[in-house]
Amino acid sequence: MTPEVHAENDTKTDGRIAAIRGGVVDVMFDGAVPHIHDLLYAGEVALEVSGLIGAGMVRAMALAPVRGLGLGMTVTATGGPIRVPVGEGVLGRMLDVFGAPIDGRPAVTAVEHRSIHRPPPKLSERVLHSEILETGIKAIDLLSPIERGGKTGLFGGAGVGKTVLITELINNTVQNHKGVSLFCGIGERSREAEELYREMGEAGVREKTVMLFGQMNEAPGVRFRVGNTALTMAEYFRDDKGQDVLLLIDNIFRFVQAGSEVSGLMGRMPSRVGYQPTLATELAGLEERITSTKRGAITSIQAVYVPADDFTDPAAAHIFSHLSASVVLSRKRASEGLYPALDPLASASVMLTPSVVGQRHYDIARAVRRTLAEYEELRDIIAMLGLEELSSNDRATVARARRLERFLTQPFFTTGSFSGVEGKRVPIAQTLEGCETILEQTQFDLPESAYYMIGGLGDLEAAS
Repeated sequence: MTPEVHAENDTKTDGRIAAIRGGVVDVMFDGAVPHIHDLLYAGEVALEVSGLIGAGMVRAMALAPVRGLGLGMTVTATGGPIRVPVGEGVLGRMLDVFGAPIDGRPAVTAVEHRSIHRPPPKLSERVLHSEILETGIKAIDLLSPIERGGKTGLFGGAGVGKTVLITELINNTVQNHKGVSLFCGIGERSREAEELYREMGEAGVREKTVMLFGQMNEAPGVRFRVGNTALTMAEYFRDDKGQDVLLLIDNIFRFVQAGSEVSGLMGRMPSRVGYQPTLATELAGLEERITSTKRGAITSIQAVYVPADDFTDPAAAHIFSHLSASVVLSRKRASEGLYPALDPLASASVMLTPSVVGQRHYDIARAVRRTLAEYEELRDIIAMLGLEELSSNDRATVARARRLERFLTQPFFTTGSFSGVEGKRVPIAQTLEGCETILEQTQFDLPESAYYMIGGLGDLEAAS
């Protein structure tokens, strides 16, 4: 079924298909030429104008498979860009890039429709909150606290736990979040979408959440634009309703990848490492809309796939520049079973300053990082000569570091069904108290394994 589209003006002209190259269609118009970003229809296939290539000729990217299209076929211009429903009616729904339902329920009705192409807020409207969004995940709250109204990236290669961590963040923050939540799946698998929909229903948070998907099997144009759809809906709740919005994106790298595919189809010369020459501006156009204003805040948590674990990759480097906190997931820690596999030395946050988190939190985080860094330096000596050759001070450092590593692991609610261990949500105060206690000790009564996969230090006796 063709998604509902509302034209911005009455200027509608018909054109005809002049060329088809994969997912790119050239259309010739004899009359008025559509603007860039305008929506066209060739039968049931939606097209979005991406460029003007000559007198009366436009180049459009297909937002659906182009099967059934042929040269000379009539193309109708709608007179405006893609417009999606916004408002209370989208809550609890699973939608696609057009705002059409993919959850088997009726279309969203009695709501306003808005263009997905909107400018970011003016600088005069932006505000800085300098507040922490508590997640209940020890390693994140201690070492890389999330900013309310900021952007946090979960960086990692394949199989280090990005999706599991973002699902746990949904579970922990949505249940304690008083605003609205949006989940935007860009280029993810349909299995993950189905699991998320079911889990959010079981947790009782689905009715305050909107889920949008541009899946892996869909056209690159869909994956490239679904982020804009999510932000248009988020901006309604922030600007019109004055609510705080939690926006979760899995995976922002797929947005860059879709842009690269579209750019290649458009015939643009690739830039460094094969990425599109417009990478920086496309990413900034999306990321700069995620911000706090005088009316409300959009807090974003984004999973970022890092190709071949190379953090110098242009996509990862450009995404880094937009973030207020970065949570780096380490394959080495994942291989040791230390989940979440957060790398304590590579993860960082602009919130981790005494003026924001307080002097005590700052000092404990610094001491934890220093202890773990000293342990990293001693690893080679331990491997070659053994632990017994270290001085008593170094042995105490190793004992503290190994217990801190295990204390910063945590059982997740979202993995409880197959791990058999009930999830734990740990307040920041308990995390700080536990780390402070470990840092102050030189002798330990319990083995390091007792610190593995517990909540606060109060769980130690049960674990031992």
